[in-house]
Amino acid sequence: QVRLVESGGGLVQAGGSLRLSCAASGYIVSINYMGWYRQAPGKQRDLVATFTNGGTTNYADSVKGRFTISRDNAKNTVYLQMNNLKPEDTAVYYCNAYSSRYDKDYWGKGTQVTVSS
Repeated sequence: QVRLVESGGGLVQAGGSLRLSCAASGYIVSINYMGWYRQAPGKQRDLVATFTNGGTTNYADSVKGRFTISRDNAKNTVYLQMNNLKPEDTAVYYCNAYSSRYDKDYWGKGTQVTVSS
């Protein structure tokens, strides 16, 4: 099992910044991919940014140039630095981890990000 705990959400004005953290614990050696997704009210959950063990990153077009995903392997933590935030970035942000060995997705409980105009 893998446990993911997010932190760092909050309320910020447009143009501001936030940094989200996702601490992973448990059987993390089985994890191939980690990343961030978000879900706005009434909408589906969408990819924001992902990280593979090989170091490849992938970003949604809407956040390219503003968001940066990074990780600290020693702390088993993945970060999402969000700059120049826009009201349309308002959503619950979820940390995700995927194990190809078990073909299983793991999710955190989410952290709310609200951007005011």
